[in-house]
Amino acid sequence: MVETTFNRSPVFLDASLLAPLSLSSFFYMMPMDSHARIERFSTGLEEILTPETLKHAIETGVPLKHYIGFEISGTPHIGAAIKSLYHIKHFMEAGADCSIFLADWHAWINDKLGGDKQAIQRVGKGYFKECFSAAAKVVGVDDEKIRFVLGSELYHQQDGYWETVVDVAKHTTLARMQRSITILGRKEGDNLDFAKLLYPAMQVADIYFQQLTIVHAGMDQRKAHVVAREVAEKLQYHGIKHQGKTITPIAVHHHLVSGLQKPPVWPIPQENLSEVRAAMKMSKSVVGSAVFLGDSESEVKKKINNAFCMEKEIGYNPVLDWAQHLVFPFTKEIQILRPEKFGGNVSYSTYKELEADFAHGKLHPMDLKAGVGQTLADILAPARKHLEHPRVLKLKEEFEQLKVTR
Repeated sequence: MVETTFNRSPVFLDASLLAPLSLSSFFYMMPMDSHARIERFSTGLEEILTPETLKHAIETGVPLKHYIGFEISGTPHIGAAIKSLYHIKHFMEAGADCSIFLADWHAWINDKLGGDKQAIQRVGKGYFKECFSAAAKVVGVDDEKIRFVLGSELYHQQDGYWETVVDVAKHTTLARMQRSITILGRKEGDNLDFAKLLYPAMQVADIYFQQLTIVHAGMDQRKAHVVAREVAEKLQYHGIKHQGKTITPIAVHHHLVSGLQKPPVWPIPQENLSEVRAAMKMSKSVVGSAVFLGDSESEVKKKINNAFCMEKEIGYNPVLDWAQHLVFPFTKEIQILRPEKFGGNVSYSTYKELEADFAHGKLHPMDLKAGVGQTLADILAPARKHLEHPRVLKLKEEFEQLKVTR
């Protein structure tokens, strides 16, 4: 068995981690019929591959064993942490067993934290993991009911994992691997070291080696999940079975929250809108793009106040995007405080009402920014409190020192 860390207490990875779980062991199981479970599970998702597969899985008792994986690269922004935990909460309520995969090998391959594998592992088990625990406080999820799995500990002395990597690679063409390179945040055709071509096969092997039936990510990871589904019937090792039948993992994708920065071209040609949305997702590496879980109230409001937000523009508007995906799921209303000469105070209990008033010019961009900024800062208060704990601050200091000394 391999020792790993989970909620600050040692546990062990053994065969039970890799085997499908029975429904009776699922966390957050609630007395819902199949239709209600499907509705709860699907809340807010951008895509399910496929809805029919999900319906069949729930109706026939296929264990819903979920994961979402993250490269370890320091401090996750709220677009990754909050949005992911929001869906994890719904998955749990629908009867899924959920895990967060701390992908240290993948981060090493993708040159995160300077490509120092030992540093990546320390940050992954330390401050990075605590950020997701902080996000859980915002969303209202018990983080002790989420399994945190570090890649290197899962792979350690596991010939079966590397056997699965080769098995996946044998059933995927080189051209397909090259097209999948975008899951690393790279462009197809970039001059890359060969290790990066191993990344997609490893990501797919993570799914099968852990016997996962629900694979979850933002829309940017879609290509890897499609490969995982395509090889389901072809694998010789660690294929997923239920009642003697091969299971194809269900891929679920959530919305990629926009970054706050101005797009490089404005106005955006309608035919390029989808491409620009993907390129302009929230990013920790783009100054002014993201809010982080530990940002102070004043930092949150300042960043949103500086955001790109054109008057009456609803087709591409990061502040409205944040209101829809990062604010309204966690509050009953957004209050806008403004002088009487500008219409006086107003509150919105639904996103549709907010969007409609903005589109008709009844709500000015500065008032929208102020309302969204204050409400989001209030929503993030539990995360700030968690990250201000002395034990967590020590982990943060170690991480910051690592960045300085690199």
